[in-house]
Amino acid sequence: MSANDIFQIGLFLAVLLVLVKPVGQYMALVFADEPNKVTRFGGRIERVLYRVSGIRAGEDMSWTRYAIAMLAFNVAGLAVVYLLQRAQAWLPLNPQHFGAVSPDSAMNTAISFATNTNWQGYAGESTMSYLTQALGLAVQNFLSAATGIAVLIAVIRGFSRRGASAVGNFWVDMTRATLYVLVPFSLVIALLLVSQGVVQNLAPYLDVATVQQGTQTLPMGPAASQIAIKMLGTNGGGFFNANSAHPFENPTPFSNFVEMLSIFLIPAALCYTFGSMVGDRRQGWAILATMLLIFVPLTVGLVAAEQAGNPALHGLAIDAQASGLQAGGNMEGKETRFGIAASGLFAAITTAASCGAVNTMHDSLTPLGGLVPMWLMQLGEVIFGGVGSGLYGMLAFAVVAVFIAGLMVGRTPEYLGKKIEAHEMKMASLAVLLPCALVVIGTAIAVMSKAGVAGVSNPGAHGFSEMLYAVSSAANNNGSAFGGLSANTPFWNVLLGICMFLSRFPLAIAMLAMAGSLAAKKHVPESAGTLPTHTPLFITLLACIVIVVGALTFLPALALGPIAEQLMSATGH
Repeated sequence: MSANDIFQIGLFLAVLLVLVKPVGQYMALVFADEPNKVTRFGGRIERVLYRVSGIRAGEDMSWTRYAIAMLAFNVAGLAVVYLLQRAQAWLPLNPQHFGAVSPDSAMNTAISFATNTNWQGYAGESTMSYLTQALGLAVQNFLSAATGIAVLIAVIRGFSRRGASAVGNFWVDMTRATLYVLVPFSLVIALLLVSQGVVQNLAPYLDVATVQQGTQTLPMGPAASQIAIKMLGTNGGGFFNANSAHPFENPTPFSNFVEMLSIFLIPAALCYTFGSMVGDRRQGWAILATMLLIFVPLTVGLVAAEQAGNPALHGLAIDAQASGLQAGGNMEGKETRFGIAASGLFAAITTAASCGAVNTMHDSLTPLGGLVPMWLMQLGEVIFGGVGSGLYGMLAFAVVAVFIAGLMVGRTPEYLGKKIEAHEMKMASLAVLLPCALVVIGTAIAVMSKAGVAGVSNPGAHGFSEMLYAVSSAANNNGSAFGGLSANTPFWNVLLGICMFLSRFPLAIAMLAMAGSLAAKKHVPESAGTLPTHTPLFITLLACIVIVVGALTFLPALALGPIAEQLMSATGH
Protein backbone atom coordinates (compact mmCIF):
# COMPACT_ATOMS: atom_id res chain seq x y z
CA MET A 1 0.00 0.00 0.00
CA SER A 2 1.14 3.53 -0.74
CA ALA A 3 1.14 6.47 1.68
CA ASN A 4 -1.75 7.91 -0.34
CA ASP A 5 -3.82 4.75 0.29
CA ILE A 6 -3.19 4.92 4.04
CA PHE A 7 -4.01 8.64 4.16
CA GLN A 8 -7.33 8.23 2.36
CA ILE A 9 -8.47 5.34 4.57
CA GLY A 10 -7.31 7.15 7.72
CA LEU A 11 -9.02 10.41 6.77
CA PHE A 12 -12.31 8.65 6.10
CA LEU A 13 -12.27 6.83 9.45
CA ALA A 14 -11.28 9.99 11.34
CA VAL A 15 -14.14 12.07 9.89
CA LEU A 16 -16.60 9.22 10.48
CA LEU A 17 -15.63 8.82 14.15
CA VAL A 18 -15.92 12.56 14.74
CA LEU A 19 -19.53 12.49 13.51
CA VAL A 20 -20.62 9.37 15.44
CA LYS A 21 -21.39 11.07 18.77
CA PRO A 22 -23.32 14.17 17.60
CA VAL A 23 -25.42 12.25 15.08
CA GLY A 24 -25.95 9.34 17.47
CA GLN A 25 -27.02 11.62 20.32
CA TYR A 26 -29.40 13.44 17.98
CA MET A 27 -31.08 10.15 16.98
CA ALA A 28 -31.33 9.10 20.63
CA LEU A 29 -33.40 12.25 21.24
CA VAL A 30 -35.50 11.61 18.12
CA PHE A 31 -36.54 8.14 19.33
CA ALA A 32 -36.76 8.87 23.05
CA ASP A 33 -40.03 7.86 24.71
CA GLU A 34 -40.32 11.24 26.41
CA PRO A 35 -40.79 14.60 24.56
CA ASN A 36 -37.63 16.67 24.23
CA LYS A 37 -36.29 19.69 22.36
CA VAL A 38 -35.90 17.75 19.09
CA THR A 39 -39.36 16.16 18.93
CA ARG A 40 -41.05 19.34 20.17
CA PHE A 41 -39.54 21.18 17.19
CA GLY A 42 -41.37 18.98 14.69
CA GLY A 43 -44.30 18.14 16.94
CA ARG A 44 -46.82 20.18 14.97
CA ILE A 45 -45.92 18.46 11.69
CA GLU A 46 -46.09 15.07 13.41
CA ARG A 47 -49.56 15.79 14.82
CA VAL A 48 -50.87 16.82 11.40
CA LEU A 49 -49.50 13.65 9.81
CA TYR A 50 -50.98 11.44 12.54
CA ARG A 51 -54.37 13.18 12.31
CA VAL A 52 -54.53 12.88 8.51
CA SER A 53 -53.53 9.21 8.53
CA GLY A 54 -55.60 8.24 11.58
CA ILE A 55 -52.65 7.15 13.70
CA ARG A 56 -53.00 7.00 17.48
CA ALA A 57 -49.49 8.14 18.37
CA GLY A 58 -49.84 7.43 22.08
CA GLU A 59 -50.61 3.75 21.56
CA ASP A 60 -47.88 1.29 22.52
CA MET A 61 -47.80 -1.86 20.38
CA SER A 62 -46.99 -5.41 21.36
CA TRP A 63 -44.25 -6.99 19.25
CA THR A 64 -46.84 -8.91 17.22
CA ARG A 65 -48.81 -5.79 16.32
CA TYR A 66 -45.56 -3.97 15.57
CA ALA A 67 -44.49 -6.80 13.23
CA ILE A 68 -47.87 -6.98 11.49
CA ALA A 69 -47.85 -3.22 10.86
CA MET A 70 -44.28 -3.40 9.55
CA LEU A 71 -45.04 -6.29 7.22
CA ALA A 72 -48.34 -4.90 5.92
CA PHE A 73 -46.84 -1.47 5.24
CA ASN A 74 -43.92 -2.87 3.28
CA VAL A 75 -46.00 -5.34 1.26
CA ALA A 76 -48.28 -2.45 0.29
CA GLY A 77 -45.23 -0.43 -0.81
CA LEU A 78 -43.98 -3.40 -2.79
CA ALA A 79 -47.31 -3.61 -4.64
CA VAL A 80 -47.26 0.13 -5.48
CA VAL A 81 -43.74 -0.07 -6.97
CA TYR A 82 -44.74 -3.12 -9.03
CA LEU A 83 -47.85 -1.42 -10.44
CA LEU A 84 -45.93 1.78 -11.24
CA GLN A 85 -43.44 -0.16 -13.35
CA ARG A 86 -46.13 -2.09 -15.17
CA ALA A 87 -48.17 1.05 -15.92
CA GLN A 88 -45.43 3.63 -16.57
CA ALA A 89 -46.08 3.70 -20.33
CA TRP A 90 -49.48 5.33 -19.65
CA LEU A 91 -48.34 7.62 -16.84
CA PRO A 92 -46.83 11.16 -17.03
CA LEU A 93 -43.17 12.18 -16.58
CA ASN A 94 -42.00 9.69 -19.18
CA PRO A 95 -40.33 11.90 -21.84
CA GLN A 96 -38.40 8.96 -23.31
CA HIS A 97 -41.67 6.96 -23.69
CA PHE A 98 -40.38 3.86 -21.92
CA GLY A 99 -42.71 0.86 -22.07
CA ALA A 100 -43.93 -1.34 -19.24
CA VAL A 101 -41.28 -3.32 -17.34
CA SER A 102 -41.61 -7.10 -17.77
CA PRO A 103 -43.53 -8.90 -14.97
CA ASP A 104 -40.54 -10.82 -13.56
CA SER A 105 -38.21 -7.80 -13.66
CA ALA A 106 -40.90 -5.58 -12.09
CA MET A 107 -41.44 -8.15 -9.33
CA ASN A 108 -37.72 -8.41 -8.65
CA THR A 109 -37.29 -4.62 -8.56
CA ALA A 110 -40.31 -4.08 -6.31
CA ILE A 111 -39.05 -6.63 -3.77
CA SER A 112 -35.54 -5.25 -4.11
CA PHE A 113 -36.50 -1.68 -3.18
CA ALA A 114 -39.06 -2.67 -0.52
CA THR A 115 -36.41 -4.77 1.25
CA ASN A 116 -33.69 -2.09 1.15
CA THR A 117 -31.67 -4.31 -1.20
CA ASN A 118 -31.87 -2.33 -4.47
CA TRP A 119 -30.48 -5.12 -6.60
CA GLN A 120 -30.85 -3.94 -10.20
CA GLY A 121 -31.27 -6.30 -13.11
CA TYR A 122 -32.23 -3.37 -15.35
CA ALA A 123 -30.52 -0.22 -16.66
CA GLY A 124 -32.12 2.80 -15.01
CA GLU A 125 -31.65 5.31 -17.82
CA SER A 126 -33.16 3.00 -20.46
CA THR A 127 -35.91 1.32 -18.43
CA MET A 128 -37.49 3.53 -15.76
CA SER A 129 -39.49 6.73 -16.32
CA TYR A 130 -38.91 9.78 -14.13
CA LEU A 131 -42.21 9.07 -12.34
CA THR A 132 -41.23 5.47 -11.56
CA GLN A 133 -37.82 6.60 -10.32
CA ALA A 134 -39.14 9.44 -8.15
CA LEU A 135 -42.51 8.13 -6.91
CA GLY A 136 -41.63 4.44 -6.72
CA LEU A 137 -37.93 3.84 -6.22
CA ALA A 138 -36.93 7.03 -4.38
CA VAL A 139 -39.91 6.82 -2.00
CA GLN A 140 -39.05 3.22 -1.19
CA ASN A 141 -35.47 4.32 -0.55
CA PHE A 142 -36.83 6.43 2.33
CA LEU A 143 -39.42 3.95 3.60
CA SER A 144 -37.29 0.79 3.52
CA ALA A 145 -34.49 2.61 5.35
CA ALA A 146 -36.96 3.98 7.92
CA THR A 147 -38.32 0.46 8.42
CA GLY A 148 -34.85 -0.83 9.32
CA ILE A 149 -34.37 1.98 11.83
CA ALA A 150 -37.84 1.44 13.32
CA VAL A 151 -37.22 -2.28 13.89
CA LEU A 152 -33.88 -1.50 15.53
CA ILE A 153 -35.46 1.05 17.87
CA ALA A 154 -38.05 -1.55 18.90
CA VAL A 155 -35.24 -4.03 19.62
CA ILE A 156 -33.39 -1.44 21.70
CA ARG A 157 -36.57 -0.81 23.70
CA GLY A 158 -36.70 -4.55 24.33
CA PHE A 159 -33.35 -4.28 26.10
CA SER A 160 -34.09 -1.01 27.90
CA ARG A 161 -37.66 -1.59 29.15
CA ARG A 162 -38.45 -3.69 32.22
CA GLY A 163 -41.63 -5.71 32.72
CA ALA A 164 -43.23 -4.06 29.67
CA SER A 165 -45.73 -5.62 27.27
CA ALA A 166 -44.99 -3.31 24.31
CA VAL A 167 -42.04 -2.20 22.20
CA GLY A 168 -43.27 1.14 20.84
CA ASN A 169 -45.44 2.38 17.99
CA PHE A 170 -44.33 1.39 14.47
CA TRP A 171 -46.04 4.34 12.77
CA VAL A 172 -44.45 6.89 15.11
CA ASP A 173 -40.98 5.35 14.69
CA MET A 174 -41.38 5.33 10.90
CA THR A 175 -42.54 8.94 10.88
CA ARG A 176 -39.72 10.15 13.10
CA ALA A 177 -37.03 8.23 11.21
CA THR A 178 -38.20 9.82 7.98
CA LEU A 179 -39.08 13.30 9.24
CA TYR A 180 -36.16 13.98 11.61
CA VAL A 181 -33.35 11.87 10.17
CA LEU A 182 -33.64 10.78 6.54
CA VAL A 183 -35.28 13.84 4.94
CA PRO A 184 -33.09 16.61 6.46
CA PHE A 185 -29.84 14.67 6.11
CA SER A 186 -30.71 13.74 2.50
CA LEU A 187 -31.42 17.37 1.68
CA VAL A 188 -27.95 18.42 2.84
CA ILE A 189 -26.26 15.59 0.95
CA ALA A 190 -28.24 16.30 -2.23
CA LEU A 191 -27.15 19.96 -2.16
CA LEU A 192 -23.51 18.91 -1.71
CA LEU A 193 -23.79 16.53 -4.67
CA VAL A 194 -25.43 19.15 -6.89
CA SER A 195 -22.56 21.52 -6.05
CA GLN A 196 -20.18 18.92 -7.50
CA GLY A 197 -22.10 18.50 -10.75
CA VAL A 198 -24.62 15.70 -10.10
CA VAL A 199 -27.64 16.33 -12.34
CA GLN A 200 -31.06 17.26 -10.91
CA ASN A 201 -33.75 18.12 -13.48
CA LEU A 202 -36.78 16.77 -15.34
CA ALA A 203 -35.45 17.60 -18.83
CA PRO A 204 -35.56 15.13 -21.76
CA TYR A 205 -32.32 13.38 -22.67
CA LEU A 206 -29.84 15.52 -24.63
CA ASP A 207 -28.37 14.64 -28.04
CA VAL A 208 -24.91 16.24 -28.25
CA ALA A 209 -22.20 16.23 -30.92
CA THR A 210 -19.00 14.35 -30.12
CA VAL A 211 -15.43 15.25 -31.14
CA GLN A 212 -15.61 12.41 -33.69
CA GLN A 213 -18.52 14.30 -35.31
CA GLY A 214 -21.01 11.71 -34.14
CA THR A 215 -23.97 12.03 -31.79
CA GLN A 216 -24.23 10.91 -28.18
CA THR A 217 -27.34 10.82 -26.00
CA LEU A 218 -26.80 12.14 -22.47
CA PRO A 219 -29.34 10.94 -19.88
CA MET A 220 -30.87 13.55 -17.54
CA GLY A 221 -33.21 13.33 -14.56
CA PRO A 222 -33.69 14.02 -10.84
CA ALA A 223 -30.56 12.10 -9.88
CA ALA A 224 -29.06 14.06 -6.94
CA SER A 225 -32.16 13.75 -4.72
CA GLN A 226 -32.30 10.01 -5.29
CA ILE A 227 -28.58 9.44 -4.86
CA ALA A 228 -28.59 11.22 -1.51
CA ILE A 229 -31.08 8.80 0.03
CA LYS A 230 -29.56 5.92 -1.92
CA MET A 231 -26.36 6.43 0.09
CA LEU A 232 -27.78 7.66 3.39
CA GLY A 233 -30.34 4.86 3.55
CA THR A 234 -27.79 2.21 2.43
CA ASN A 235 -30.09 1.49 -0.50
CA GLY A 236 -27.57 1.49 -3.36
CA GLY A 237 -29.85 1.55 -6.41
CA GLY A 238 -28.23 3.73 -9.04
CA PHE A 239 -30.19 6.30 -11.01
CA PHE A 240 -28.02 5.26 -13.96
CA ASN A 241 -26.85 1.76 -14.77
CA ALA A 242 -23.18 2.52 -14.02
CA ASN A 243 -24.23 3.61 -10.52
CA SER A 244 -21.60 5.73 -8.74
CA ALA A 245 -19.08 5.12 -11.53
CA HIS A 246 -21.28 7.36 -13.74
CA PRO A 247 -19.99 10.96 -13.89
CA PHE A 248 -23.53 12.33 -13.46
CA GLU A 249 -23.88 10.40 -10.18
CA ASN A 250 -20.39 10.80 -8.77
CA PRO A 251 -18.34 13.38 -10.66
CA THR A 252 -15.45 14.32 -8.31
CA PRO A 253 -13.26 12.90 -5.52
CA PHE A 254 -15.16 15.13 -3.05
CA SER A 255 -18.55 13.75 -4.16
CA ASN A 256 -17.03 10.27 -3.81
CA PHE A 257 -15.96 11.06 -0.21
CA VAL A 258 -19.41 12.47 0.62
CA GLU A 259 -21.10 9.38 -0.76
CA MET A 260 -18.83 7.01 1.20
CA LEU A 261 -19.38 9.00 4.39
CA SER A 262 -23.15 9.01 3.82
CA ILE A 263 -23.21 5.21 3.64
CA PHE A 264 -21.58 4.69 7.05
CA LEU A 265 -22.97 7.75 8.86
CA ILE A 266 -26.23 6.37 10.24
CA PRO A 267 -25.10 2.73 10.84
CA ALA A 268 -22.09 3.97 12.82
CA ALA A 269 -24.01 6.65 14.72
CA LEU A 270 -26.77 4.18 15.63
CA CYS A 271 -24.20 2.36 17.78
CA TYR A 272 -23.98 5.47 19.95
CA THR A 273 -27.78 5.78 19.87
CA PHE A 274 -28.03 2.20 21.11
CA GLY A 275 -25.66 2.84 24.01
CA SER A 276 -27.45 6.02 24.94
CA MET A 277 -30.93 4.46 24.89
CA VAL A 278 -29.93 1.43 27.01
CA GLY A 279 -28.30 3.75 29.53
CA ASP A 280 -24.69 2.61 29.04
CA ARG A 281 -22.83 4.29 26.19
CA ARG A 282 -19.90 1.93 26.64
CA GLN A 283 -22.08 -0.80 25.10
CA GLY A 284 -22.49 1.22 21.92
CA TRP A 285 -18.78 1.98 21.66
CA ALA A 286 -18.03 -1.73 22.16
CA ILE A 287 -20.28 -2.68 19.22
CA LEU A 288 -18.70 0.02 17.07
CA ALA A 289 -15.20 -1.17 18.03
CA THR A 290 -16.15 -4.72 17.02
CA MET A 291 -17.28 -3.52 13.61
CA LEU A 292 -14.05 -1.56 13.10
CA LEU A 293 -11.96 -4.52 14.30
CA ILE A 294 -13.25 -6.54 11.34
CA PHE A 295 -13.74 -3.77 8.80
CA VAL A 296 -10.30 -2.10 8.92
CA PRO A 297 -8.11 -5.19 8.29
CA LEU A 298 -10.36 -6.40 5.48
CA THR A 299 -10.34 -2.97 3.84
CA VAL A 300 -6.56 -2.75 4.08
CA GLY A 301 -6.33 -6.24 2.58
CA LEU A 302 -8.61 -5.28 -0.32
CA VAL A 303 -6.69 -2.09 -1.17
CA ALA A 304 -3.34 -3.88 -0.78
CA ALA A 305 -4.46 -6.65 -3.15
CA GLU A 306 -5.52 -4.10 -5.77
CA GLN A 307 -2.37 -2.04 -5.32
CA ALA A 308 -0.26 -5.20 -5.77
CA GLY A 309 -1.81 -5.72 -9.20
CA ASN A 310 -3.02 -8.70 -11.15
CA PRO A 311 -0.96 -11.80 -10.19
CA ALA A 312 -1.32 -13.17 -13.74
CA LEU A 313 0.75 -10.22 -15.04
CA HIS A 314 3.56 -10.34 -12.50
CA GLY A 315 5.87 -12.33 -14.79
CA LEU A 316 5.58 -9.81 -17.63
CA ALA A 317 7.70 -6.73 -18.20
CA ILE A 318 5.03 -4.35 -16.88
CA ASP A 319 5.69 -1.54 -14.39
CA ALA A 320 2.85 -1.87 -11.85
CA GLN A 321 4.43 0.30 -9.13
CA ALA A 322 2.61 3.46 -8.04
CA SER A 323 4.46 6.66 -8.94
CA GLY A 324 3.83 10.28 -9.73
CA LEU A 325 2.91 9.30 -13.27
CA GLN A 326 0.62 6.31 -12.68
CA ALA A 327 -1.55 4.67 -10.02
CA GLY A 328 0.13 1.30 -10.50
CA GLY A 329 -1.58 -1.87 -9.34
CA ASN A 330 -4.79 -3.17 -10.88
CA MET A 331 -6.69 -0.28 -12.53
CA GLU A 332 -8.95 -2.54 -14.59
CA GLY A 333 -12.59 -1.55 -14.05
CA LYS A 334 -11.74 1.53 -12.01
CA GLU A 335 -12.36 5.22 -12.65
CA THR A 336 -9.12 7.19 -13.06
CA ARG A 337 -10.63 10.12 -11.15
CA PHE A 338 -10.87 7.96 -8.01
CA GLY A 339 -7.90 5.61 -8.27
CA ILE A 340 -7.24 2.43 -6.33
CA ALA A 341 -7.61 3.60 -2.73
CA ALA A 342 -10.95 5.39 -3.18
CA SER A 343 -12.24 2.51 -5.31
CA GLY A 344 -11.14 -0.20 -2.88
CA LEU A 345 -12.43 1.73 0.12
CA PHE A 346 -15.77 2.31 -1.62
CA ALA A 347 -16.07 -1.42 -2.44
CA ALA A 348 -15.43 -2.38 1.20
CA ILE A 349 -17.84 0.25 2.55
CA THR A 350 -20.69 -0.58 0.21
CA THR A 351 -20.53 -4.32 0.95
CA ALA A 352 -19.96 -3.89 4.68
CA ALA A 353 -22.89 -1.52 4.99
CA SER A 354 -25.44 -3.41 2.88
CA CYS A 355 -25.54 -0.47 0.48
CA GLY A 356 -24.80 -1.96 -2.92
CA ALA A 357 -23.73 1.22 -4.71
CA VAL A 358 -20.49 0.77 -6.68
CA ASN A 359 -17.92 3.12 -8.18
CA THR A 360 -15.83 0.30 -9.66
CA MET A 361 -16.64 -3.01 -11.25
CA HIS A 362 -16.18 -5.69 -8.61
CA ASP A 363 -15.87 -8.27 -11.40
CA SER A 364 -12.54 -6.62 -12.32
CA LEU A 365 -11.04 -6.77 -8.84
CA THR A 366 -8.15 -9.16 -8.29
CA PRO A 367 -9.29 -12.59 -6.98
CA LEU A 368 -8.32 -11.78 -3.37
CA GLY A 369 -9.62 -8.23 -3.74
CA GLY A 370 -12.96 -9.62 -4.91
CA LEU A 371 -13.05 -12.07 -2.00
CA VAL A 372 -13.21 -9.23 0.55
CA PRO A 373 -16.50 -7.57 -0.52
CA MET A 374 -18.04 -11.01 -1.06
CA TRP A 375 -17.10 -12.15 2.45
CA LEU A 376 -18.17 -8.87 4.03
CA MET A 377 -21.66 -9.59 2.74
CA GLN A 378 -21.53 -13.24 3.79
CA LEU A 379 -20.68 -12.28 7.38
CA GLY A 380 -24.35 -11.33 7.58
CA GLU A 381 -24.10 -7.62 6.75
CA VAL A 382 -23.50 -6.84 10.42
CA ILE A 383 -20.21 -4.92 9.98
CA PHE A 384 -22.09 -1.61 10.06
CA GLY A 385 -24.71 -3.18 7.79
CA GLY A 386 -27.89 -1.51 6.56
CA VAL A 387 -29.43 1.35 8.52
CA GLY A 388 -30.95 -0.35 11.53
CA SER A 389 -30.77 -3.86 10.13
CA GLY A 390 -26.99 -4.05 10.48
CA LEU A 391 -27.06 -3.19 14.17
CA TYR A 392 -29.93 -5.48 15.09
CA GLY A 393 -28.10 -8.23 13.20
CA MET A 394 -24.99 -7.53 15.27
CA LEU A 395 -27.10 -7.59 18.46
CA ALA A 396 -28.22 -11.10 17.46
CA PHE A 397 -24.53 -12.07 17.28
CA ALA A 398 -23.98 -10.41 20.69
CA VAL A 399 -26.72 -12.57 22.18
CA VAL A 400 -25.03 -15.66 20.72
CA ALA A 401 -21.69 -14.48 22.11
CA VAL A 402 -22.95 -14.05 25.68
CA PHE A 403 -24.68 -17.43 25.44
CA ILE A 404 -21.42 -19.13 24.48
CA ALA A 405 -19.57 -17.26 27.22
CA GLY A 406 -22.24 -18.35 29.71
CA LEU A 407 -21.76 -21.97 28.71
CA MET A 408 -18.02 -21.65 29.38
CA VAL A 409 -18.51 -20.60 33.01
CA GLY A 410 -21.69 -22.55 33.70
CA ARG A 411 -23.98 -19.53 34.28
CA THR A 412 -27.24 -18.37 32.71
CA PRO A 413 -26.11 -15.78 30.17
CA GLU A 414 -27.11 -12.14 30.58
CA TYR A 415 -26.91 -9.19 28.22
CA LEU A 416 -27.63 -5.63 29.31
CA GLY A 417 -29.24 -6.89 32.50
CA LYS A 418 -31.60 -9.34 30.79
CA LYS A 419 -31.36 -13.13 31.07
CA ILE A 420 -30.84 -14.81 27.70
CA GLU A 421 -32.95 -17.95 27.65
CA ALA A 422 -34.17 -20.48 25.09
CA HIS A 423 -36.59 -18.16 23.28
CA GLU A 424 -34.02 -15.41 22.76
CA MET A 425 -31.43 -17.93 21.56
CA LYS A 426 -33.88 -19.42 19.04
CA MET A 427 -34.68 -16.00 17.61
CA ALA A 428 -31.03 -14.91 17.53
CA SER A 429 -29.99 -18.18 15.88
CA LEU A 430 -32.70 -17.75 13.25
CA ALA A 431 -31.48 -14.23 12.51
CA VAL A 432 -27.86 -15.39 12.23
CA LEU A 433 -28.40 -18.57 10.21
CA LEU A 434 -31.22 -17.65 7.82
CA PRO A 435 -29.09 -15.49 5.43
CA CYS A 436 -26.35 -18.16 5.46
CA ALA A 437 -28.83 -20.86 4.50
CA LEU A 438 -30.30 -18.73 1.72
CA VAL A 439 -26.85 -18.10 0.21
CA VAL A 440 -25.80 -21.74 0.25
CA ILE A 441 -29.11 -23.17 -0.98
CA GLY A 442 -29.65 -20.41 -3.57
CA THR A 443 -26.16 -20.85 -5.04
CA ALA A 444 -26.61 -24.63 -5.17
CA ILE A 445 -29.88 -24.23 -7.08
CA ALA A 446 -28.25 -21.80 -9.53
CA VAL A 447 -25.25 -24.06 -10.14
CA MET A 448 -27.44 -27.11 -10.79
CA SER A 449 -29.87 -25.28 -13.06
CA LYS A 450 -29.35 -24.73 -16.80
CA ALA A 451 -31.14 -21.39 -16.55
CA GLY A 452 -28.78 -20.34 -13.76
CA VAL A 453 -25.57 -21.35 -15.50
CA ALA A 454 -26.78 -19.78 -18.77
CA GLY A 455 -26.37 -16.32 -17.24
CA VAL A 456 -22.64 -16.80 -16.58
CA SER A 457 -20.31 -15.12 -19.08
CA ASN A 458 -17.01 -16.38 -17.62
CA PRO A 459 -16.72 -20.16 -17.13
CA GLY A 460 -14.68 -21.76 -14.36
CA ALA A 461 -13.87 -20.36 -10.93
CA HIS A 462 -14.66 -16.78 -11.90
CA GLY A 463 -18.08 -17.77 -13.21
CA PHE A 464 -18.82 -19.55 -9.94
CA SER A 465 -17.80 -16.36 -8.10
CA GLU A 466 -20.31 -14.40 -10.20
CA MET A 467 -23.16 -16.68 -9.11
CA LEU A 468 -22.02 -16.90 -5.48
CA TYR A 469 -21.68 -13.12 -5.29
CA ALA A 470 -25.15 -12.52 -6.80
CA VAL A 471 -26.92 -14.80 -4.32
CA SER A 472 -24.82 -13.49 -1.41
CA SER A 473 -25.79 -9.95 -2.38
CA ALA A 474 -29.51 -10.74 -2.55
CA ALA A 475 -29.63 -12.96 0.54
CA ASN A 476 -27.96 -10.30 2.67
CA ASN A 477 -29.94 -7.34 1.30
CA ASN A 478 -26.83 -5.75 -0.18
CA GLY A 479 -27.70 -5.26 -3.85
CA SER A 480 -24.25 -4.77 -5.38
CA ALA A 481 -23.41 -6.81 -8.45
CA PHE A 482 -20.14 -8.56 -9.22
CA GLY A 483 -20.85 -8.00 -12.90
CA GLY A 484 -20.53 -10.46 -15.77
CA LEU A 485 -23.76 -12.26 -14.85
CA SER A 486 -26.83 -11.81 -17.09
CA ALA A 487 -29.29 -11.69 -14.23
CA ASN A 488 -32.30 -10.02 -15.85
CA THR A 489 -33.89 -13.36 -16.74
CA PRO A 490 -36.99 -15.01 -15.24
CA PHE A 491 -34.84 -17.57 -13.36
CA TRP A 492 -32.53 -15.07 -11.70
CA ASN A 493 -35.30 -12.52 -11.09
CA VAL A 494 -37.41 -15.09 -9.25
CA LEU A 495 -34.52 -16.72 -7.33
CA LEU A 496 -33.02 -13.44 -6.15
CA GLY A 497 -36.45 -11.96 -5.41
CA ILE A 498 -37.23 -14.87 -3.05
CA CYS A 499 -33.82 -14.51 -1.36
CA MET A 500 -34.31 -10.77 -0.82
CA PHE A 501 -37.80 -11.18 0.68
CA LEU A 502 -36.90 -14.06 3.00
CA SER A 503 -33.72 -12.43 4.28
CA ARG A 504 -35.47 -9.19 5.20
CA PHE A 505 -38.84 -9.77 6.80
CA PRO A 506 -38.55 -13.14 8.64
CA LEU A 507 -35.29 -11.90 10.15
CA ALA A 508 -36.88 -8.61 11.26
CA ILE A 509 -39.85 -10.48 12.74
CA ALA A 510 -37.49 -12.79 14.66
CA MET A 511 -35.72 -9.78 16.16
CA LEU A 512 -39.05 -8.18 17.12
CA ALA A 513 -40.09 -11.45 18.79
CA MET A 514 -36.86 -11.35 20.80
CA ALA A 515 -37.49 -7.71 21.67
CA GLY A 516 -40.98 -8.51 22.94
CA SER A 517 -39.65 -11.26 25.17
CA LEU A 518 -36.80 -9.11 26.54
CA ALA A 519 -39.07 -6.14 27.24
CA ALA A 520 -41.26 -8.30 29.49
CA LYS A 521 -38.32 -9.43 31.63
CA LYS A 522 -37.11 -7.80 34.80
CA HIS A 523 -33.66 -6.34 35.19
CA VAL A 524 -31.02 -8.62 36.69
CA PRO A 525 -28.50 -6.73 38.86
CA GLU A 526 -24.86 -7.18 38.03
CA SER A 527 -22.91 -9.64 40.16
CA ALA A 528 -19.40 -11.03 40.33
CA GLY A 529 -20.37 -13.64 37.73
CA THR A 530 -21.75 -11.16 35.19
CA LEU A 531 -19.79 -11.00 31.93
CA PRO A 532 -18.88 -7.37 31.14
CA THR A 533 -19.95 -6.66 27.56
CA HIS A 534 -18.01 -3.44 27.03
CA THR A 535 -14.48 -4.72 27.52
CA PRO A 536 -11.78 -5.64 24.95
CA LEU A 537 -12.35 -9.30 25.91
CA PHE A 538 -15.99 -9.21 24.84
CA ILE A 539 -15.18 -7.16 21.72
CA THR A 540 -12.67 -9.83 20.69
CA LEU A 541 -15.11 -12.64 21.48
CA LEU A 542 -17.89 -11.01 19.47
CA ALA A 543 -15.62 -10.40 16.48
CA CYS A 544 -14.46 -14.03 16.61
CA ILE A 545 -18.05 -15.30 16.67
CA VAL A 546 -18.92 -13.24 13.57
CA ILE A 547 -15.81 -14.37 11.71
CA VAL A 548 -16.09 -18.04 12.70
CA VAL A 549 -19.72 -18.26 11.55
CA GLY A 550 -18.77 -16.69 8.21
CA ALA A 551 -15.62 -18.76 7.80
CA LEU A 552 -17.18 -22.10 8.65
CA THR A 553 -20.17 -21.49 6.43
CA PHE A 554 -18.56 -20.07 3.33
CA LEU A 555 -14.91 -21.17 3.24
CA PRO A 556 -15.68 -24.21 1.01
CA ALA A 557 -17.60 -22.02 -1.45
CA LEU A 558 -14.90 -19.34 -1.43
CA ALA A 559 -12.29 -22.03 -2.10
CA LEU A 560 -14.14 -22.94 -5.30
CA GLY A 561 -14.34 -19.30 -6.40
CA PRO A 562 -11.87 -16.51 -5.61
CA ILE A 563 -9.30 -18.65 -3.78
CA ALA A 564 -9.07 -21.12 -6.69
CA GLU A 565 -8.86 -18.19 -9.12
CA GLN A 566 -6.04 -16.62 -7.11
CA LEU A 567 -4.04 -19.87 -7.17
CA MET A 568 -4.62 -20.28 -10.90
CA SER A 569 -3.60 -16.67 -11.61
CA ALA A 570 -0.45 -17.00 -9.53
CA THR A 571 0.61 -20.00 -11.60
CA GLY A 572 -0.10 -18.25 -14.90
CA HIS A 573 -3.42 -19.96 -15.76
